[in-house]
Amino acid sequence: MSVANLSRRRICQALLVAAAIPRAVRAQDEPLRIGLTPVFLDDQVSFLGRWRDWFERKLKRSVVFVQRGNYREVIDLIRGGKVDFAWICGYPYVRYRDELHLVAVPLWHGRPYYRSYLIAASAAASPASLNDLRGKVFAFSDPDSNSGFLYPQYRLITEGHNPATFFARTFFTWSHRGVVEAVGVGLADAGAVDSYVWETLRELYPHLTEGTRVIEQSPEFGHTPFVARPGIGADELHRFQMLLLGMAEDAEGAELLRQMRLDGFIAGHPSLYDGIARMAARLRR
Repeated sequence: MSVANLSRRRICQALLVAAAIPRAVRAQDEPLRIGLTPVFLDDQVSFLGRWRDWFERKLKRSVVFVQRGNYREVIDLIRGGKVDFAWICGYPYVRYRDELHLVAVPLWHGRPYYRSYLIAASAAASPASLNDLRGKVFAFSDPDSNSGFLYPQYRLITEGHNPATFFARTFFTWSHRGVVEAVGVGLADAGAVDSYVWETLRELYPHLTEGTRVIEQSPEFGHTPFVARPGIGADELHRFQMLLLGMAEDAEGAELLRQMRLDGFIAGHPSLYDGIARMAARLRR
């Protein structure tokens, strides 16, 4: 047999062996990818390193956090199968829930809910209500954020205002912490922010929130969900979900939750996001 024929034969044998390896086994050799938007903790690199190490020990598999600067990029990654799981907002979840799998919902103060806060500068002369914001500069967090964009748009419409002309100027900060900072230093007269982020910043970094005050709170909405990519295997989804649901019962997992000021995760139900879906439908009219 010639050297060329022998080489071809060995290549074919190698391909046959690779094809015979169960797909689930091959998947375990690939890193698990988790999509995230910016974390508001100052020590986010250190924190994410500890969280990644915890995931890897529990899953016995390498884990990679894929961070992006906005929800749109993370949503594109999860819908395209470039990441396996992602922690996103309820607004993009309701738009794509026919494609995505709801995995887990965080518990904050023991409940799977949060609110949108409209905030203004803490000075006595600053706006005191939504109607006082006409002609002001307003900071949104992200166009795919429920609390940081959808809710204030919805409120303006229900009050009979045109969101496109109500404010003198608007801009996106691309994070909830950025909204707090923009209002606090006077770059914006007011803004919309996730209540969980504002309250956590007030606890951890009070110097950031002391220049702001809450002028309106939304009704409760389902908290920001963990979702899985389309086509994910049932075993892989179940294992990751059970890990999140049991996080509070694990000593190190509980400490990581404490740093995020969360109490744990529950499986949740898509109906948690019906209120967001109704607002989104109103804006599409």
